[in-house]
Amino acid sequence: MEVRIDKWLWAVRVYKTRNMAAEACKTGKVKLDGKNIKPSHNVKIGEEYEVKIDVLEKKLKVLALLENRVSAKLVPDYMQDLTPVEEIERLRLIKKQSFERRERGIGRPTKKDRREIEEFKYL
Repeated sequence: MEVRIDKWLWAVRVYKTRNMAAEACKTGKVKLDGKNIKPSHNVKIGEEYEVKIDVLEKKLKVLALLENRVSAKLVPDYMQDLTPVEEIERLRLIKKQSFERRERGIGRPTKKDRREIEEFKYL
């Protein structure tokens, strides 16, 4: 059985749509041994792919081939996530720094508050 990389990435729920998976391959966000691959690349068991999703760089190992999308519970049967712990911590740090917080119970910012926030953020 032969399965295209875009179809496999969609089937194991790395990307929400097959089109998004194909676009990621075309833009160089999916690599095999450090080289960009095309969406038509055939997946082989045991291969390790580097997939960039936003700022996260995941490393995935193919355990089995499949053509149809499976439930999230079954994904570990087909894919092993080899993403280093440091990478996940880096993502957690980035999210923590970029998230804006307001005290609970204050309500939505007024127009004046919003202007002050934007001025503070971008200047």
